[in-house]
Amino acid sequence: MKKRYILFLVPLILYIGLLGVLPQMEPDEARYSLIPSAMNQSGNYVTPQLKHIIYLEKPPLVYWATAMSFKVFGENDFSARLFVGLCAWGCILLTYFIGRNFRDEKTGLYAAAILTISAFPFVLGRINILDIPLTFFICLSIWLGYLALNKQNTKYYFYLFYFSCALAFLTKGVIGVVFPFAILFVWLLWVGRLHEIWKIFSPIGILIFLIIVCPWLILAQKENSDFLWFFFVREHLLRFTTKMHGKTEPLYYYLPVIIGGMLPWLVYLIKAWPNKFIREALFAKYENKLLLVWILFIFLFYTLSSSKLATYIAPVFLPIALFAGSIFRNYEDNATDITGKKKIFYRIAVILQSSIIIIALFLPPILNKYSDPAIGLVAMTSGNWWIYIIPSILAAVLMPFLPEIIERKFRPYWFLCVYALCVILLAGSLLPIKDFLSPYRSSLVAKEAISLYVPKDQDLYQYRDNFYGIDFYNKIRTPLVEDFGELVEGIEKLPPAENKRYFLSREEFFQLCAQRKDVYCITQHKNKLEEIKTKVRHVDVLWDNKAFYLLRITNK
Repeated sequence: MKKRYILFLVPLILYIGLLGVLPQMEPDEARYSLIPSAMNQSGNYVTPQLKHIIYLEKPPLVYWATAMSFKVFGENDFSARLFVGLCAWGCILLTYFIGRNFRDEKTGLYAAAILTISAFPFVLGRINILDIPLTFFICLSIWLGYLALNKQNTKYYFYLFYFSCALAFLTKGVIGVVFPFAILFVWLLWVGRLHEIWKIFSPIGILIFLIIVCPWLILAQKENSDFLWFFFVREHLLRFTTKMHGKTEPLYYYLPVIIGGMLPWLVYLIKAWPNKFIREALFAKYENKLLLVWILFIFLFYTLSSSKLATYIAPVFLPIALFAGSIFRNYEDNATDITGKKKIFYRIAVILQSSIIIIALFLPPILNKYSDPAIGLVAMTSGNWWIYIIPSILAAVLMPFLPEIIERKFRPYWFLCVYALCVILLAGSLLPIKDFLSPYRSSLVAKEAISLYVPKDQDLYQYRDNFYGIDFYNKIRTPLVEDFGELVEGIEKLPPAENKRYFLSREEFFQLCAQRKDVYCITQHKNKLEEIKTKVRHVDVLWDNKAFYLLRITNK
């Protein structure tokens, strides 16, 4: 019972309680805060808008949830991430229930603990983007579909399955439906139960799905005549089959992402890995095959896709945690210890990991000397850096030794010791990450300077940059100078006067500077500052932090 409390409490602190430590990073987090903020201001919850531009790339469920969070808790970093954090916590609880169902409660606890201390979900679970909510609803759908196919009274599971698929669709589109159905189909085929595929198609379930999904689709099409083509063809079919969103990554792209995402607990798996991979180390045959299909289908789907982002692979970490949790649980129930070459390899791996962590924590202040803001290489740390890294340094130092001492004296607490050290390491990393990234990856650093120096009746232009956080944190609308990016298509739909005022070329901006007495501008990196200085008569640097430069351009 005490271990169950740890399961609920530690992830709650780790994934919910610490959400406000980091400021929102550009561009993704600030984008997904600015959209729900605009929804609350305009009252339009059908057509998402980004900087007053129609933005139909993603469905609105996470926007709605964040907008609601803003209404309850105000617009801040904690409330912006709250729904994502709850979904991350939900993934941990879901892992517990699956592990308990597959084997027993102890296995569920171990699996949930593994997911809690995995670097990938830890990082992604506190970033205000769509991938963790999508992961939760996809994984919940797979689990509910599995239960529906294996329980006696199944109709309610099928209803919940379709309900969860609908929420996954409203989170990120068609992929939220494709994955659960495809994974269950392949699993049924593998276990020789393909004749049961008809059970998945529930008329009432389909009706539930349509009732949840169709109102937004209909209203969005009514408000935007090109919505259905843009959403289903451009943002789904073309994204998967073409290079429209950037260069094609190599086929092995996701392998280092998955391996790195399993740190820091992965090195301890070397010790727990059974010498003979007996059935009891994992689950029953049908269950193992479900988890394998779950991992391999998602991995291969995104590997073959022309559009690859590291965050896409998030749903594979739940079945990985389930396999690993079963292995760790089996090891602690087994009295034998590792010997020979395996023991040497394990010791080297644990010490090497700790050494790399310690070096990485000591390196940023050294890099300060070699930073070059002119070309965007900024590695700034404050005088508090050495205080911030103490918890992580302590955990890294203890990781090679303390679990072994605990194991010799109190074997059942070996994994608990590993778990505690990983929690301290991950939680302790937040303040150093904040100290390192905030000066140049978050526009929060400029909030007070903008409020102090920029008159309320003056526009603040972003020169060759687009930081959504400036608009979000300062509650202003900033005109952009030649960095439109994802807004290009929406800009074309604006009235000409609005387009001309808020989206300028460099030539138009410098013409404006020549015509007006004062123009306020913010940019990033010294090379852009120097470029401005060559084009205007006089520039006052009102504030800077060696990454951001807040300027007043005067026509003297």
